[in-house]
Amino acid sequence: MLANKARAWLYATIGLSAGAFALAIALAPAAGASPGRGLGWVLFVASSGHVASTAWAYTVPEVRAHAARHRGRYIVAPALLVLATAALAIALPPGAMAWLLLPYFGWQFFHFQKQNLGLAALAASSSGVPSLTKAERRAILAAGWAGIAALVVHPALLQLAVNPRAGVLFPACGIAFAIAVLSGVAAFLRRARPDRPPALVAAYLVAVLFFLPVFAFASPYAAVGGLTIAHGAQYLLLMGVVAGGGISPANRMSTVLSLALLVNIALIGGGLLEVASHLHDQAGLVRGLYGAYLGVVMAHFVIDAGLWRLRDPFPRKFLASRAPYLLRSPRLSEVPSG
Repeated sequence: MLANKARAWLYATIGLSAGAFALAIALAPAAGASPGRGLGWVLFVASSGHVASTAWAYTVPEVRAHAARHRGRYIVAPALLVLATAALAIALPPGAMAWLLLPYFGWQFFHFQKQNLGLAALAASSSGVPSLTKAERRAILAAGWAGIAALVVHPALLQLAVNPRAGVLFPACGIAFAIAVLSGVAAFLRRARPDRPPALVAAYLVAVLFFLPVFAFASPYAAVGGLTIAHGAQYLLLMGVVAGGGISPANRMSTVLSLALLVNIALIGGGLLEVASHLHDQAGLVRGLYGAYLGVVMAHFVIDAGLWRLRDPFPRKFLASRAPYLLRSPRLSEVPSG
């Protein structure tokens, strides 16, 4: 029974990831054009919706108790990030703010790749095979760093009106990405055949090849949109598993209410974030709301990096209580970071 649940989660994660890239590529407008309504709605759910869904964790008593014991990460740091970015958005001219978005996006895409690493590790754990080796993990991170570097030297893919004058380095980033992918595949193939079941193969390839569209497409929505949709879909699926787990099967109404709460938080909170994300052209206090939006997203990075660090006792116990089938391997070396 647990093995079936693990396979269902793993194949759903792989399918959502592959579907996200296919959808973004198929619906991507030409460079400089706006996305259609369909792609816009998918991006809203996967981007703003998944960030807002983090707030669901604070509705769980044991998470609130854990946050109270670690106020710096879960309360103080998020509040300071929101206040600081709101103040910066009010004080800085748009041109200066655009430059600050480069490190912001760098952090965001590192956050994406850490989640990919964690999901690949959970794929191994839920399959009951040995955890990822150092070489396998390093290749995933190296591929991510190469993709991030490519976006920083070619910020037009992020639709940023800044020019770091480093575009000549874009091909070098592509070479570094290819080396990381090949080294990761080579490391993975050193596993014994029984230790690399098909689902884990697919999960590992999704992780190590995640930034491939950055090097393959000129349209920002084809190059980056798939990354955003895949990341958000992976996260929302895992949050759904957690929200619907850990409740007595006899009390199905509690399961329905927990999932309904997650959906409403994601949609309502995501809607507010989506509105704020489009206020970058405003001025004064209204523009401060755009800065606050950036702060909320960064707070999501900080919160998830702690809440999903399964090397720590509380996150491991929390996930095990709600989705024990994801922790079948006794050696879990890396974890999702949202």
